[in-house]
Amino acid sequence: MFISLTERGPELLAAHDEAESIRRIFYGREEVMELHLALLDGVGERYETPYFDNLKRYSRKPIGTFHALPVARGKSIFRSHWIRDMAEFYGVNLFMAESSATSGGLDSLLEPTGNIKRAQELAARAFGAERAYFVTNGTSTSNKIVLQALLAPGDIVLIDRNCHKSHHYAMVLSGAQPLYLEAYPMTAYSMYGAVPLRSIKQALLALKAEGKLERARMVDLTNCTFDGHMYNPRRVMEECLAIKPDLIFVWDEAWFGFARFSPFHRRRTAMFAAAELGERFASDAYRQEYAAFQAAAGQLDPADPKLLDMHLLPDPDQVRIRVYGTQSTHKSMSALRQGSMILVHDQDFPLVHGAFEEAYFTHSSTSPNLQIIASLDLARRQMELEGYGLVMRATDLALRIRRQVNGNPHISRYFQVLTPEQMVPAAHRESGLCDYGPPHCNWQEMASAWDTDEIALDPTRLTLVCGTAGYDGTAFKGLLAERYDIQLNKTSRNSILLQTNINNTRSDVAHLVRVLAEIAHDIDKQLRRGGAAARAEFEARVTSLMGDVPDLPNFSRFQAAFRENVESATSEGHMREAFYTAYRGENCEYLPVNSPEMDRRLEQGPEIVAADFVIPYPPGFPIMVPGQVVTIDTITFMRKLDVKEIHGYHAERGLRILKPEKLSARKQ
Repeated sequence: MFISLTERGPELLAAHDEAESIRRIFYGREEVMELHLALLDGVGERYETPYFDNLKRYSRKPIGTFHALPVARGKSIFRSHWIRDMAEFYGVNLFMAESSATSGGLDSLLEPTGNIKRAQELAARAFGAERAYFVTNGTSTSNKIVLQALLAPGDIVLIDRNCHKSHHYAMVLSGAQPLYLEAYPMTAYSMYGAVPLRSIKQALLALKAEGKLERARMVDLTNCTFDGHMYNPRRVMEECLAIKPDLIFVWDEAWFGFARFSPFHRRRTAMFAAAELGERFASDAYRQEYAAFQAAAGQLDPADPKLLDMHLLPDPDQVRIRVYGTQSTHKSMSALRQGSMILVHDQDFPLVHGAFEEAYFTHSSTSPNLQIIASLDLARRQMELEGYGLVMRATDLALRIRRQVNGNPHISRYFQVLTPEQMVPAAHRESGLCDYGPPHCNWQEMASAWDTDEIALDPTRLTLVCGTAGYDGTAFKGLLAERYDIQLNKTSRNSILLQTNINNTRSDVAHLVRVLAEIAHDIDKQLRRGGAAARAEFEARVTSLMGDVPDLPNFSRFQAAFRENVESATSEGHMREAFYTAYRGENCEYLPVNSPEMDRRLEQGPEIVAADFVIPYPPGFPIMVPGQVVTIDTITFMRKLDVKEIHGYHAERGLRILKPEKLSARKQ
């Protein structure tokens, strides 16, 4: 809720289009009491939490429970001699507010008609969506719901290979064919950035050239990425819709839910972009702009390379706005773990409502956690009433960390927070903005850059290079947790990711800075005591971490057995078929990664074809998917990995692959 002051006459303002977003207009100090009451009314409207309020009322009722949930009302716990400490630890209300019933005012998440329905409507309003759906098993489930609802076998999906694994598994479930897009590599730090718009357009134009554009159903991207790369959703959607006007866009904003409540971040969100595009395409001014574009560009020839660098505009008479966003509310707001939302802005939603409902039923628990639902309701309330201040504070704290780390001569000798200039190539950063905060830029310059740049960096996500201090990311993460009680999630070969959020304080920042200073002093002390030998060993370690980094492997191709046309210039494939081919053990074999046989097969054949998703943590993206031809680049990357956790790979047995003779039989 914002209060805005203007010198314009109240009558003129009331008749202006801007008045649609204004709750009430007052003139000067004529209506002090009415202004006061209007403010209270606005706060009250946002303070309403239909589900949480009802759950509190339910917890205070005397209830007799005859359903299958013994912890409801807590009697089995409070009367126990052996687990009474559970009640002491979690508190009475957790159990008093539990039930497996959906009657008596408790509503049903799967068929909401009462307070859950109202809570979702309030969430849709708060996040700028037409519809919102609560999900209690995380955004992994939200992604599967959305993709299964919108895709059918044979559909082609343009998708970033570095998307969360839930997207890839959703492809298997739906039978859609992924056409993998490659994000630009940041090899020096063993991570990827975002997918350039040029690459997305190139893939769409290639599909058009081969007569397969009608099968292209969706563009699926992560915004923002784990490392903070933010797309320009409005620009991406506008140009893609010029090539295929009915494309559906899915934006995985798992880490980005807070963005709605910052005037800076908001412009980079899916829902904001969808609303803006809807208004833009409906305006007379856009029709004139499109007419001029069409006169200059003519029919879009997919063979014309100029289209890749031209700003394309869609036909306003054909374009459809179909946008879905998934957000992990628990990752950036005050919701319990696994609390997620699906946001919808789809003018054709009535056409897919039935399929969406079925997908929601398929993946949602019939026993959803009531406390998670309530926390989603409360997270919305908090962000509507104080989200602006909380997000701006989190952003300010991130800028303070950047300034203290990079500006401190002692800390910066061993550590550095990477800047937008280092994280986003100049080709995608048209504004030329190099870093955040004074003296590099002010808030207005940052906002201007985010309006124009193809890719921007979320300042609240800080990639701290630790390889220059002689630590790999995993070791440094362990050191911070075990010795200094600093916790974080993501690492790379030579960096860690720090995130500021609405939970952080300046005390947290001070603790982090003090720890980095202490570690820097310890390194100095060890090098002084160890002399030349210690310094040589340290420099060799730094060189290994910062210089001897493995090349990041791109997606190779699907094996011919899982392609419709091996001569096609586009790379989509039947991943679902490959996935289920591997379900039968007799179709698979194991090949040790470091064996001579692996080298021989890579050099002489037959082709090595992955049977499973192989996902190292870090970096957390699949370096192999079912049906993919395994190349020397991928194996070299695996051999240089120093991480302990690789999903889909068991070192004691080797890499599980599909047998060549089974693939030959499929081709026939």
